[in-house]
Amino acid sequence: MHWPTTPAELEAAQNELATASPPPWTPPHHILIGGVWVCFPRGLTGPGEAGDPAWAAAVVMDGPRVAGRSAIAGAASASYVPGLLALRIGPLLEDVVRRLTPGPDVLLLDATGRDHPRRAGLAVQLGAVLDLPSVGVTHRPLIAAGEWPADVPGAIAPLADGDEQVATWLRTRAGTRPLVVHPGWRTGLPAAVRVVSSSLAGRRTPEPLRRARQVARLARGSVRGP
Repeated sequence: MHWPTTPAELEAAQNELATASPPPWTPPHHILIGGVWVCFPRGLTGPGEAGDPAWAAAVVMDGPRVAGRSAIAGAASASYVPGLLALRIGPLLEDVVRRLTPGPDVLLLDATGRDHPRRAGLAVQLGAVLDLPSVGVTHRPLIAAGEWPADVPGAIAPLADGDEQVATWLRTRAGTRPLVVHPGWRTGLPAAVRVVSSSLAGRRTPEPLRRARQVARLARGSVRGP
């Protein structure tokens, strides 16, 4: 599967992915969890433009241990448009994840899944391209709505678009804003929540995402100006 290069191509691909029925994935007892992150130059304002410098990083974790990592420098392939994030960073994410050794059993990324106008956000699409179970983790829903869960670690509450639950709130720490967990490629809500819950390491953000963000920022910081 190639990455679409125009909004019309992407929307067509998303509509196709929304009706796909890949075999559901069940988390194994021993699981390698990956995380991938992209960061842009400090001080970048607005939605960004095609060609913006970007640094992508991915890690794979075996329990509390980082078992592998990769980082690359690249450029955004489009400006940011809600619902069309794949146009901006999809190819960069695929590239850096494919460089991971060992490969993860499941991948976490900062993107939506079924909480999307066409039910196929970047968490679904990247997983399909990589043929890898995937879970999106965001701070806010895209189009879904629902009340926050109880202020107790592990509490969940549904996020729905109309009558369909498309994601869930997950309280990762008491006294902090809950995260949105998005089922992605081959993952349902229970599996997605289980993966995120198992990778928190006592923090609000899942550890694979936190580590990938850290590596991406270190790569950005290694670039010196003229």
